[in-house]
Amino acid sequence: MPLVTYADVRPWAKAIRQKVLAREMPPWFVDRHVGVKKFKNDPTLTDEEIETIVRWVDAGAPQGTPKNLPTPHRFADPDRWTIGDPDLIVAASGQPVMSSAGAESWTDFVVETGLTEDRYLSAVETLPGSDARDVTHHVLTYVLSEDGSEEFLNGYVGGGHGDMFPSDTGRLISAGARIRFNVHFHAGARQPREGPRAAFKFHPEGVVPRHLQTVARVGEPSEALDIPAGANNVRHDGYFKFEKASRLISFQPHMHARGKALCIEAILPTMTVRPINCVTHFNPDWQLAYNYADDGAPLLPAGTILHVIAWHDNSTGNPKNPDPRNWVGGGGRLIDEMSFAWVSYYTLTDEELAREIHAR
Repeated sequence: MPLVTYADVRPWAKAIRQKVLAREMPPWFVDRHVGVKKFKNDPTLTDEEIETIVRWVDAGAPQGTPKNLPTPHRFADPDRWTIGDPDLIVAASGQPVMSSAGAESWTDFVVETGLTEDRYLSAVETLPGSDARDVTHHVLTYVLSEDGSEEFLNGYVGGGHGDMFPSDTGRLISAGARIRFNVHFHAGARQPREGPRAAFKFHPEGVVPRHLQTVARVGEPSEALDIPAGANNVRHDGYFKFEKASRLISFQPHMHARGKALCIEAILPTMTVRPINCVTHFNPDWQLAYNYADDGAPLLPAGTILHVIAWHDNSTGNPKNPDPRNWVGGGGRLIDEMSFAWVSYYTLTDEELAREIHAR
């Protein structure tokens, strides 16, 4: 529903009070009391702002003086690039192939970049086709190099944004590289007219950033997901080892409708365990990435093991559960489950790690 005018807002005043008190809105689900607390993209309200809203609702949500209204807010186009004006856009042409049976479907597109020389990215963003947002669950974007190697680059999910790298950090796209889009369409989705596209912003020609960023899918359990019918708090554990000293840039948990919570912690080479973050009220409708502030990004020595702990709720108490009567295992369909995290990071020398720790 729109919340632009007083007439829009007034019928929802009590619901707004409830949502902001529970910190369900604005959407931001990382636990504020666990681990790292400073992020670049934190939209949450302060305690004082929440108290202002609560007092207003408790007073009967009065309108105030209409002549003092501010200029109506102009919302940005939802199809805009959040990274700013791109240097290059790579778009899939032709119509996506959809399942004739109306089931969930996956389609791959491979597109030439046209690059004739190596370039380093300073920002990247993926969007579905301009008429495909409501029928797309996600788009995963990969770089295919001429030597046949493939590397995950970026993804689009509901509530997500583009990736803007720290000023001394980048991602390499080599000359002749191609882009592969993997698109997951919802069941029964109509066929959109346009395919996905990706936008790139580059460091100036000839500039080689100090650090190369990596995006890794981490923490998938070594055993198969096993979530019994009707069960709550079903736990799975996964691990990822940092062979070199590293600095985390962002963390994004990923589960489906039965996802309840996901935490990451660092098991240091000294066997000390340090919590990093917990998303204690996971919401599959908002697949958010949590981008660490420069002075708060986790610094991990070589040999650190990232421990990913996930809990699922397959009970009747989960309002998003499509069917608590059924056992659930792992899979890509939305009625299946997943349990992992995307993490962005770059490696450091031991000397760089020591300097950063000293500066903190």
